Amino acid sequence: MSSFKFTPENEIKFQEYVSRYPIIDSVMLPALWLVQEQIGWVSPEAMVYVADRIGKTPIQVYEVATFYTMFNLKPIGKYHIELCKTLSCMLNGSKELKKHIKDTLGLEPGQTSADGMFTFSEVECQGACGDAPMIALNNVYHGKLTKESLDKIIWECKKWLLEL
Repeated sequence: MSSFKFTPENEIKFQEYVSRYPIIDSVMLPALWLVQEQIGWVSPEAMVYVADRIGKTPIQVYEVATFYTMFNLKPIGKYHIELCKTLSCMLNGSKELKKHIKDTLGLEPGQTSADGMFTFSEVECQGACGDAPMIALNNVYHGKLTKESLDKIIWECKKWLLEL
């Protein structure tokens, strides 16, 4: 038995997803999203829980969770910086932004700061090439970035935490 369980609110959402799809297999991705929204990542216990809920084996859920890079398979920081690394962003400065993130936060892609504040990831195209280079910060897109505008975003994150 898994130690993970949907919150009552997420259980309602899960049941709505189940009612929408004629084949329960189709609920796997929305269920994994609910898990990630609830705890910030998709834990092994949560994968077992989802498998039990939709009648799949844990390995089948694991295969899906590991295929899609949008699922975090380990805990991430409060602020998740996802830097686009594909052609338009690269040509417009994402390589420099990557170095700047390393110099500013001390993070390589895939790392989380020791204080748990920031996680840095490089991702494939975010579909906003006209705004290159860009990041998603906790799923909010910021485009046409420079080192200075990125510093402002990072400072706002730090400032918000200092005000708590």
